[in-house]
Amino acid sequence: MADEKNVREAPKKAVAKTNPSRWDRFVNWIKTLPQRIAKPFRNMWHELKRVTWPTKRKLMVYSCVVLLFMLFMGVVIGLFDLGASALVKVLGNIQA
Repeated sequence: MADEKNVREAPKKAVAKTNPSRWDRFVNWIKTLPQRIAKPFRNMWHELKRVTWPTKRKLMVYSCVVLLFMLFMGVVIGLFDLGASALVKVLGNIQA
């Protein structure tokens, strides 16, 4: 064991990397293009399998809640608009 500690390993020579030419990079890009296009769709398909979809009854209830909220907010915004219009008319009559 003492011998193993004293023995140093020879430094490993680094393998020289060759830079691929532009043509090789272009060919590789073309080869991988279909995989890169398909990957997001595969991921989306797998995620959609995990989704807990609502029942038909819950979907109807949620839709009604959204529609009622939109109706309520439309009335509120309409009242604010009427109030602002009336205020502009009053202010216009004061300055005239």
